[in-house]
Amino acid sequence: MKLLFDFFPVLLFFIAYKLFDIYVATGVAIVATIAQCAYSWMKTRTVAMMQLVTLAIILVFGGLTLFLHDEQFIKWKPTVINWLFGGAFLLSQVVGRQTAIERLLGSNLTLPQPVWRRLNLAWTTFFLILGGINLYVMQAFDRDTWVNFKLFGMLGLTLVFIVLQSFYLSKYVTESASDSE
Repeated sequence: MKLLFDFFPVLLFFIAYKLFDIYVATGVAIVATIAQCAYSWMKTRTVAMMQLVTLAIILVFGGLTLFLHDEQFIKWKPTVINWLFGGAFLLSQVVGRQTAIERLLGSNLTLPQPVWRRLNLAWTTFFLILGGINLYVMQAFDRDTWVNFKLFGMLGLTLVFIVLQSFYLSKYVTESASDSE
């Protein structure tokens, strides 16, 4: 459910693009991201760091897109966000007691430290590759293809990655559950 909540602004961007144009869609994405953060704040009195980073990036890159009337800025946004997250996850491998993925999922999973580190590196790699794929699609294809990729391609790749990760983690989750009985 959280994944769908995270893709809410992307979905609204897609719909607005199909109905209007890239500039209206950019404005809708900015408003949707602000609304998403406001909803999180009202519901939990906190906003996740990833949401705040995403909000800052959409405000900067979306704002530049609208102000300069240049769609390249909004096209760069997914790459910048993914590379920032990839860099943060990589940095967490060497700084701090817990990796980024352990901080995000540690309250829901009990895993051996080497597994947390491998999982964190997998997410690092995923974010870096996804940012690179976005760059390729925005340069090699037309705007319509990029918009479709932004919703369907990125969501699809993320879902496939999560499913593969679930298969990898299943042996550790099963062992953890049977150890506690």
